Amino acid sequence: MSDDELPETLHVTTDEQLRAVSNLTRHRIMAVLRFEPATITQIAERVGLAKGSSSYHVRLLERAGLVKVVRTRKVRGVTERYYAMAARTIELPDPGEGGPDVLMRHAVADLEAAPAAGERHVRMAHLRLTEEQFAELGARLEALADEYRELSDPSLPDASLVFALFHPAPRDQAEGDAK
Repeated sequence: MSDDELPETLHVTTDEQLRAVSNLTRHRIMAVLRFEPATITQIAERVGLAKGSSSYHVRLLERAGLVKVVRTRKVRGVTERYYAMAARTIELPDPGEGGPDVLMRHAVADLEAAPAAGERHVRMAHLRLTEEQFAELGARLEALADEYRELSDPSLPDASLVFALFHPAPRDQAEGDAK
C-alpha cells in the first residue's frame, strides 16, 4: 500500500484508541511506522524492545485501528507481517479543560530521550496577539508543518516538529492554583 492510498486523517474517538495512543511505547512504535511499513522485528530493534513486547503493543494498536497489516511475505515457512499507520495523520481530540495533552507529554518525553549532542531548536515565546493574529499564526504554523511533511523523505533521518499555540490560564486562576 502506498502513502497515496492511505486516508489523510484518522480521528481518535474511542476509549480504546485513546488508551492506545496514550502509551509512550506505542507512540514511539507509531513514530517508527510514520514513513514506512515495518515488521515486529524491525519495530523491536528501532524502539529498543523485546520482540514479544513489540508484538503486544502493535496488536493493541492494530485492534484500535491505528495501524494495520499492509503486506505479508513468507520467510522460512513463517508469515512475516508488515505494519503501517492506518492514516497519514492521527488527530487526537481536544483534551478538554484541565486535561493533560497526550501529544505534548509524548513530545516532551521524546525530546528528553533525544541525543543531547544532536542539533535541536527549542523555543518558548510569550506573545500578546489579537484574536486575528492568533488565528493567523496558528494557520501559518499548521501550513508550515504540512509543507514540510510533504517534503519528508523516508530515507532521511527522522525529525520531529511539535508546536502548541494557546492562551494560558488567566493570571488570577494560575495564582489561585499555585496556592
